[in-house]
Amino acid sequence: GLCLLVLRVFIGVHVFLVSCALPDSVVRRFIVRVMCSVLGLLVRQSDPRLRGSGTRVFIANHVTPFDHNVVSLLTSCNTPALSGAPGFICWSRGFMELGVTSSRAELVDSLKEYSAQQGNPPLLLFPEEAATNGRAGLLRFSSWPFSILDEVQPVALQVRRPLVAVSVADSSWITELLWTFFVPFTVYQVRWMPSVPRQADERVEDFALRVQELLAMELGVVSTRITAADRTEHMKRLRHTARLPFAPGEGPGYRTSTWALLLGGALVPPSLPGGAPEDMRVVAMAQQVKEVLPHVPLEVIRTDLVQTNCVDTTIANLLEGRVPFFSESKEAGDLPAPSTSQAAAVSGIQGSVAAPSSKPATKQFAKSPVERHLSLQERKRALYDYARR
Repeated sequence: GLCLLVLRVFIGVHVFLVSCALPDSVVRRFIVRVMCSVLGLLVRQSDPRLRGSGTRVFIANHVTPFDHNVVSLLTSCNTPALSGAPGFICWSRGFMELGVTSSRAELVDSLKEYSAQQGNPPLLLFPEEAATNGRAGLLRFSSWPFSILDEVQPVALQVRRPLVAVSVADSSWITELLWTFFVPFTVYQVRWMPSVPRQADERVEDFALRVQELLAMELGVVSTRITAADRTEHMKRLRHTARLPFAPGEGPGYRTSTWALLLGGALVPPSLPGGAPEDMRVVAMAQQVKEVLPHVPLEVIRTDLVQTNCVDTTIANLLEGRVPFFSESKEAGDLPAPSTSQAAAVSGIQGSVAAPSSKPATKQFAKSPVERHLSLQERKRALYDYARR
């Protein structure tokens, strides 16, 4: 692997120089494609007759930072740079610089003006706006790429390589490039799909959703509603969550979630009570719930907060008895409390006898769901007032 890496770095420099020296043509694409195969970058395509059938906008799923370079080996296309400062790095990676675009509206106007000129190559856009491994599902498509023209052509991309996962979460494009040189080969499968026109009176959001469903069916994955912003927020949470002291996949409590499949197959350890260090945000929320419900054990609160991620929902679960626990109060310390509603009723009765003006007593369990909801809100408000005093 290290020998391949060193050898391919030198070959990659020659590939870059050749791609810069030759003009965009069929001969250039053929030569660069053959040289890329020496780098272990194998590109395959299906249904090439559908390629470039008069369509000015290609829509593809996003798997690696080099998807636009791979598609450009098969047909002439340009991908605008949406992030990062313009300059040599942006140009060397094969992105098209549009200048300063402070908003999506200015970006769409620039791309419309670009597409209106017949001599320009088609656009290759990635509505997911973030790379995934492409094995579980597609991120929710942004609607702005579908507002440029009324007809787009979907392109399905699949990438596989041995030994190392494709598009590991939080990996940079340099890391992905080095792993591509390290492994024996990386296979890109490009499947051209028929063009999809926009229907009359169809909203841009519905058009984007329809193309997303078609691409998901072609790839055999799920069309999710998770956005690129949700992915970014999820990665921030993973960075702040301490890892369990077990090897990946060996410790108890590990689970493979949809996020793990989308972001590279990483195993996400849930917060286990009494053992592993927890997120500071969960600890802060647990203290808030503990101030309102002091008789509930802190471990029970933290365990439920990991599932709900909401203070109000956890309080409601504890008050309604959805989460069983044993009370920490001295009065009820010797008695089991299988449900929180019973413990709240007992503590309310004792509080009304010992200090009638301090803590409000809970009412009888209502039969109607509406009355139970109102009773829950009253109890929460009373508990908040009591905690403030």
